[in-house]
Amino acid sequence: MENDREMQSGGTAGRARVMAIANQKGGVGKTTTALTLGEALSRLSKRVLVIDLDPHANASVYMSFFPEMVTVSAHDLFFDNVDYKVVWPAIVQKREHVGFDFVPACIRLSELEVDLKDRKNKGMVLSTALEEVKEFYDYILIDCPPHVGVLLVNAIVASDFVLIPIQTDFLALYGIRLLFDTIKILNKVLPSPVRFRALPTMYDGRAGACRKILNLIRRKLGNKVFSTIIHMDTKFREACASGRIIFDIDPKTRGALEYMQLAREILRNENS
Repeated sequence: MENDREMQSGGTAGRARVMAIANQKGGVGKTTTALTLGEALSRLSKRVLVIDLDPHANASVYMSFFPEMVTVSAHDLFFDNVDYKVVWPAIVQKREHVGFDFVPACIRLSELEVDLKDRKNKGMVLSTALEEVKEFYDYILIDCPPHVGVLLVNAIVASDFVLIPIQTDFLALYGIRLLFDTIKILNKVLPSPVRFRALPTMYDGRAGACRKILNLIRRKLGNKVFSTIIHMDTKFREACASGRIIFDIDPKTRGALEYMQLAREILRNENS
């Protein structure tokens, strides 16, 4: 496999920035953001790894890695006494016409809540695992599950930055409050505060409710909100139905251009 050769050769990208894409409400664009932003960054000549850490495996199904057919997955990273030099080349997958590497999920991730119950430093497992591959990538994006638990904690602890997609809808604000509660708890024990920024998604400027929510988000979070806004775009559904990233459907469509704008905004923030 191509990934085996890259990992064994030592890589050239330096130390990856790890980004958890999280919100404790489903349906806000987490998976779309993880995959589309991953592709946008790769089109800007960045080496990117996207990890599906959600037991529902939506990103994996999108990428045509169906749970019933997956034999190695992100779950393998959480075994006791893992030899990461063996596991990582086995679980990292490539798909034709996709610029990033991908680690699929499986339903067994849902068992980790029980399996890791008595394990020491159980919130640090993913952070330790990622140390083995950071030198091969510029960015590692983690598609997180939409609920508090050991997987979400592992993703946040392992990340340099938490990207929070917020659907511009009143109900989406509740998920934000839950996530902030989790971050506050983690900040009490982590050596440095969790960095985060919110991304408004599924925005429709014609709807007064959307405009009101966007203004509220910006008023409450200030500079913690990206200037990029992701509008509604039917091309996202078309891309999902065909198992392709939106750039492969139409790189000039609004959604593709906005995620490219987001990728550039992230790179500017990292370099400033």
